[in-house]
Amino acid sequence: MSRTLVAPTLRPLAESDRSLVAAMTQACGMFRPEEVRVALEVFDAALGIGRQRDPDYESAGVELDGTLAGWACWGPTPCTVGTFDLYWIVVAAESQGHGVGSALLAEIERRVAGRARLIVVETAGREQYAGTRRFYEARGYSVGARIPDYYEVGDDLVTYVKEVAGGRSQVADR
Repeated sequence: MSRTLVAPTLRPLAESDRSLVAAMTQACGMFRPEEVRVALEVFDAALGIGRQRDPDYESAGVELDGTLAGWACWGPTPCTVGTFDLYWIVVAAESQGHGVGSALLAEIERRVAGRARLIVVETAGREQYAGTRRFYEARGYSVGARIPDYYEVGDDLVTYVKEVAGGRSQVADR
């Protein structure tokens, strides 16, 4: 069935999205089974599924044509002042290249503005992730660190960073 694409629509995630989030995270072909399990744990914590909602996880989804096409989860990095981690950003395989990832990343940056001074993204160094790395680089993220053979031999950890304009520059009251 052919879909007529419309502009991505941002929306809050809901517990009813969990099965679709699980399916798209698995089907996109980028994550090992244990990574999918961790993604769902973070999704559950962000929404408070099966436990109290964790206020350190924020999330959003993007729809295309009324169907959830991508999701993201981010939050403040523990023991830092003004640093936020982008924990997960996943776009359904059939929706890649249609602005879903860009809409999610722009929404994250909008939501952390005024609270964050730095966004940190960890991704893999293997060839399969070359498009992911180009995605971040095209949106102003730069490599902050690379750890060889981090995930496994031949698969580096590549950490991207982006400074957030107007971000927190002073130590918060403790």
